[in-house]
Amino acid sequence: MAAGGGLGGMELQETVKQALTALYHHPDDAVRVQADRWLQQFQRTIDAWQARSSGIGVRWRVKWLLSSAVQLDLGLGVGLTMDMFSGSLIRPCIGHSDPGFDPECFGWPLGKAVSRRMAALREGEGDLERLRRKRWNRRYELSCLHGEHCASFGEMRIVVADNLLHDAGSNFETLVFCSQTLRSKVSLKLVLVIRAVGSFYIGCFFDASAMGLGSIILFQVQRDFEELPSEAFRPLRDSLNRLLKKFNKGPLKVRTQISLAVAALAVHVPVEDWGNGGIIQWLREEMNSNPECVPGFLELLKVFPEEIFNYRIAARPDRRRQFEKELTSSMEVAFGILTACLKADELKEQVLEAFASWLRLRNGISASLLSSHPLVLTALSSLNSELLSEASVNEHGPIASPYSFAVTSELIHCSVVGSLSDASAQMPLIQVIVPCVMSLKPLLKDPSKDEEDVKAIARLFADMGDSYVKLIATGSQESMMIVHALLEVASHQEFDIASMTFNFWHSLQIYLTEREINQSFGEGVAIEAERNRRLQIFRPSFESLVSLVSFRVQYPQDYQELSEEDMKDFKQTRYAVADVLVDAALVLGGEAILKILYMKLAEAVASSGNNELAEWPRVEAALYCIKAISEFVSTTEAEVLPQVMMLLPKLPHQSQLLQTVCFTIGAYSKWLDASPSGLSMLPSLVDILMSGMSISEDTAAAAALAFRHICDDCRKKLCGSLDGLFHIYHRAVHVEGAFRVSAEDSLHLVEALSMVITELPPDQAKKALEALCLPVVTPLQEVINQGPVILGQKGARELTVHIDRLAYIFRYVNHPEAVADAIQRLWPIFKAIFDVRAWDMRTMESLCKACKYAVRTSGRYMGVTIGAMLGEIQGLYQQHQQPCFLYLSSEVIKIFGSDPSCSEYLRNLIVALFSRTTCLLTSIQDFTARPDVADDCFLLASRCIRYCPHILIPSPVFPALVDCAICGITVQHREASNSILSFLSDVFDSPDSLQFHPIRDSIIVPRGPTITRILIASLTGALPSSRFETVTYALGALVRTYGVQALQWAKEAVSLIPSSAVKEAETMRFLQALSDAASGVNLNTLMAPIEELSDVCRRNRTVQEIVQGALRPLELNMVH
Repeated sequence: MAAGGGLGGMELQETVKQALTALYHHPDDAVRVQADRWLQQFQRTIDAWQARSSGIGVRWRVKWLLSSAVQLDLGLGVGLTMDMFSGSLIRPCIGHSDPGFDPECFGWPLGKAVSRRMAALREGEGDLERLRRKRWNRRYELSCLHGEHCASFGEMRIVVADNLLHDAGSNFETLVFCSQTLRSKVSLKLVLVIRAVGSFYIGCFFDASAMGLGSIILFQVQRDFEELPSEAFRPLRDSLNRLLKKFNKGPLKVRTQISLAVAALAVHVPVEDWGNGGIIQWLREEMNSNPECVPGFLELLKVFPEEIFNYRIAARPDRRRQFEKELTSSMEVAFGILTACLKADELKEQVLEAFASWLRLRNGISASLLSSHPLVLTALSSLNSELLSEASVNEHGPIASPYSFAVTSELIHCSVVGSLSDASAQMPLIQVIVPCVMSLKPLLKDPSKDEEDVKAIARLFADMGDSYVKLIATGSQESMMIVHALLEVASHQEFDIASMTFNFWHSLQIYLTEREINQSFGEGVAIEAERNRRLQIFRPSFESLVSLVSFRVQYPQDYQELSEEDMKDFKQTRYAVADVLVDAALVLGGEAILKILYMKLAEAVASSGNNELAEWPRVEAALYCIKAISEFVSTTEAEVLPQVMMLLPKLPHQSQLLQTVCFTIGAYSKWLDASPSGLSMLPSLVDILMSGMSISEDTAAAAALAFRHICDDCRKKLCGSLDGLFHIYHRAVHVEGAFRVSAEDSLHLVEALSMVITELPPDQAKKALEALCLPVVTPLQEVINQGPVILGQKGARELTVHIDRLAYIFRYVNHPEAVADAIQRLWPIFKAIFDVRAWDMRTMESLCKACKYAVRTSGRYMGVTIGAMLGEIQGLYQQHQQPCFLYLSSEVIKIFGSDPSCSEYLRNLIVALFSRTTCLLTSIQDFTARPDVADDCFLLASRCIRYCPHILIPSPVFPALVDCAICGITVQHREASNSILSFLSDVFDSPDSLQFHPIRDSIIVPRGPTITRILIASLTGALPSSRFETVTYALGALVRTYGVQALQWAKEAVSLIPSSAVKEAETMRFLQALSDAASGVNLNTLMAPIEELSDVCRRNRTVQEIVQGALRPLELNMVH
């Protein structure tokens, strides 16, 4: 059947109903598919609009509703018009062409549609049908949330959800779904009308049999409360309150959603507007008046502190701070409410949960008062209580309520000792907490406790360690009891439990070793004496810690069967243990730990006996730990390390073990260079590395990295062994070589040989450099000799693998003349690749990187080659706008920018490059399409400002470059945006080019209002908040340079923002901060008012759109 087919209004409605019936009830799948397709097409026809316009019997109801509202003379003044309720009233949800969309939402049976869909999800239909219905539910919710359609249809959906919440027949899934719609967007006008008319008129507005009673409007309190007039607050508060009472014993998810809405409302509304002495006083009165609803109100009381820092709530920063103060000042009232509720045993867990939430405010009540508070005593006594509810008893016997642990944890955080002077104030509470927690220590080893119980107990000990570390660091007898308990936690077989203590050991290490922290001990000798005393006290504890954690890095027996995720977790465990060993090394010294670990290594080797592979995991674990502390072992150590190095060649070449052996050799390369016996050990160790390069890619990677470290630190000793080194190098870089070194890892070998060559005399270095380049250049020359067609057809990888090696050679061979000579000889090869492969970004990036390092190393020895290079990239950029050409040019500017003899070359270069780029980037869409070009263009421009302003600023391309930067400020690409903003900051802050300031000012001043407006727009939403500091720095540079003039530009820009979005006080604080910055005050001290304006303008989508619409960041109004 054709969609519409010229049918009349009523006939078409019947057809729609028939299609819907077929879609949901016909047993034949083919018929259902046909109906679904027809309905999809129907949604896109003119007849669909006609059907909506006919209203299916709704218009008269709307008209009656409006006339009734007028007859009641409500005086709302909302200006409600029939346009809101015409055809658009029943417009379908988003995604008209989506086959999962239910067309029944065309008419008023939308409530039935929601209920049926939630029931379908619950009753387990087929996967496809369930997916379609779930997608429909999500679209319903999103359409309410984002207001993507006309207001009236969104309002109708909100009211549908609202009435379903009050329908006694709604199932659990429907209640949850509709309660989540509680914070979705609804038009202010319909809110007021529905609230005023009441549930009786809603019964007329909707089909009473489908919708039930309706008396509450749920909408996006979090984001759009400001759009309501003040008179709408109390009806809304009362509506939410009634709904909270209704679901007092209903589903927890529903109750929580409603509580969050009330809390969001409280964040928005000051005490004086809320009435009843504020939200907490109001809540106390409600609880006294409705004792049967106490469980629901306790849920509400719990969420208040949690919502302070919920930035989904679009409250102004000053209002958010004020709300925190209001809650802090009401803590005693809240604690009083909770204390009163303790009398009911069934409310105990709810009370403790709410108490833990309020303790997160951290202030407002003294430690001495908390130490004797009934809530505190109840929570602490519950830790070991046997008088527990059934919910708190597991199969192993009674355990404490989880909320007792939560309260205790928060109490520990409340009593944190920031300095020793804080200890006396916190001591009353600490003296109550510590004994209660310490009494749990035996349970750490209790086999009757399951892992979750032990985790909760261990977390309390870890919290005490983290919070009281400054007290513990004094080494008192009492503090050592906590340290011993933490060692017991660290010894637990489960790593997740043991690792809870790792942060404590790190913090303790800092307090024991950092000299700046120990200034309070006195001066000079007194500081050192106290420091040594403490180190001696904690020495046994850290020695025990090393033994407790070192075994955790051992490979499991089934390591080959570990999944990728499990192997990733195992590696993270090893990294964490390595960090703990570093902390221990800083306290004990590397040599002391080395002795402990060597004993474990020797034991593992000895226990393996004749079967070398039997104990390889233990051997590998000990070596891994020895490697981890390499930086803290002295290069003069002569007792243990020689034994370790002599042991390495005797170990079996098991893959994981060999990999760690290679890493260990590389880690102690500095010791090998300093040790008298190091030179004699090198041959056997290099043989191990060669074996590693032959076994697997993993061992080859470790061996190549170790080889680089050896050549770096022992380069002078290896100068006489170049032949052997070149032998290894050739085997690694030749495809047919026996080594399994990847192309990326071969770069370590290139770097290694390059560093050794650096130590040679110039004549020898030149010859060695030629030999180093030969195996790399030869394959490139062979490809070029085959002609440009073959060169153009080659894959980028076939070329870049060799070019990247040349880049490393030019980078690490520190002989400028030799490198300059090499690049001159190689230039014909480079030019051939430039000419044929200029279209290939990957090849050009690799080639430009090689040229960049050649320029950086050779500097002014480049001679005529640099001119040829600049001419090449200048010409190629006109046809192929490769970003790497710009990046290479910036390196040239850095080296030659201040050389007067190069000025003409560089002027021609930058004019050509910038002229072409500014023609490419003429709109924000161009910046979005080519962010890499924009990024490198303005990196080059910034470098020109710093190194050769005398070339760029007087050039004819400078005004166009500034205009281009202004155009691209709001590009969303992070690097491109940062480069543009940095360039503008450099233009404003250019103290080294005073003689060019008149030229600069003649360009910037006419554009000043536009620049300022766009920068402020960027601060307030045109750019992500993560760019705040970069934008602020650019704006600060502007006001520092142009002073009063820039302040006037800023004043004009912020005056465009409507007062409904930003208050005058917020604007004045922002302008005052800019004024202070113009006066020379450090901008870092002025961030708060600037950030406040940014937050205020971003607090919700509506405000952000208003602000951006006023500032118009894409409207440039440039003066040419």
